Amino acid sequence: MLTKVIEQAKIDHFSKWFVRADKVVIVSHVSPDGDAIGSSLGLYHFLESQGKTAHVIVPNAFPDFLRWMPGSKDILLYDRYKDFADKLIAEADVICCLDFNTLKRIDAMEDAVAASPARKILIDHHLYPDDFCRITMSYPVISSTSELVFRLICRMGYFGDITKEGAECIYTGMMTDTGGFTYNSNNREIYFIIGELLSKGIDKDDIYRKVYNTYSESRLRLMGYVLSNMRVYSDCNAALITLTKEEQGKFAYVKGDSEGFVNIPLSIKNVCFSCFLREDTEKPIIKISLRSVGKFPCNELAAEFFNGGGHLNASGGEFFGTMDEAKAVFEQALAKYKPLLTANG
Repeated sequence: MLTKVIEQAKIDHFSKWFVRADKVVIVSHVSPDGDAIGSSLGLYHFLESQGKTAHVIVPNAFPDFLRWMPGSKDILLYDRYKDFADKLIAEADVICCLDFNTLKRIDAMEDAVAASPARKILIDHHLYPDDFCRITMSYPVISSTSELVFRLICRMGYFGDITKEGAECIYTGMMTDTGGFTYNSNNREIYFIIGELLSKGIDKDDIYRKVYNTYSESRLRLMGYVLSNMRVYSDCNAALITLTKEEQGKFAYVKGDSEGFVNIPLSIKNVCFSCFLREDTEKPIIKISLRSVGKFPCNELAAEFFNGGGHLNASGGEFFGTMDEAKAVFEQALAKYKPLLTANG
């Protein structure tokens, strides 16, 4: 059995919206990851099963290794179909905001979503959500938004209507946001949910293969290149990997090719904190990915030094400047957090 994480009043409130709504739009954050796409499509399939007209809209493209997911071909990319997307957002009865905690995380979609008269619900698991929705279901204790979508559907009394396709999407979101259940995944209820999803006929081994074992040759060569330039800070139990825009061009980089790179240095003995700095190919910024093991709070470091945030062991941020400047800021962060890092190693 699952504990009732979501307050009953919020379940009842959304249930009333759900009964009356015909047109539902689901939106998620820029550069959507497995949880963003998994939670969005999981909810999409449920809404479709109930006769609702549902659309998933995301700011820009998502990685190729998620394109096998049922319904992914119907996802609308805002940066390609802005006018049509704006029309759907303006005409929606309900807008479901998934896997982000502030409107700036949906990039160019922000104004359209804010201006829409639709009733809005936030379903998310990141800290410090902004107050932009009438219903806010925000629970950082939960490891993924996909898990929250599953809990919401079940609490509304519709577990029996979750399809195999919807279950595959929810499982994918849960799996990817925990690094294949290797972090933020010690809650026994996660595995109860997996059992329930398996009862829908999903093949979790096949899903793992599709997500993690169908990359291109160029990705593998890129991984080797990045690791060959890795710097290990032994005195801080930390490691740094980087990737410039020029280097991405040498390896025919496509979105998603560097997914999971940040986790690799954590396999080094005594390394408890890993940082990946990657120049964005579309904007003049450097994307920051942080991972840790144990009790080291990489989310606090992300907020303090990289205008970011996230979870204890998995966080991210952004840096406006050069790669060398970003490295310098990272080293400043290491100096400040060295006592915690050495205690955690």
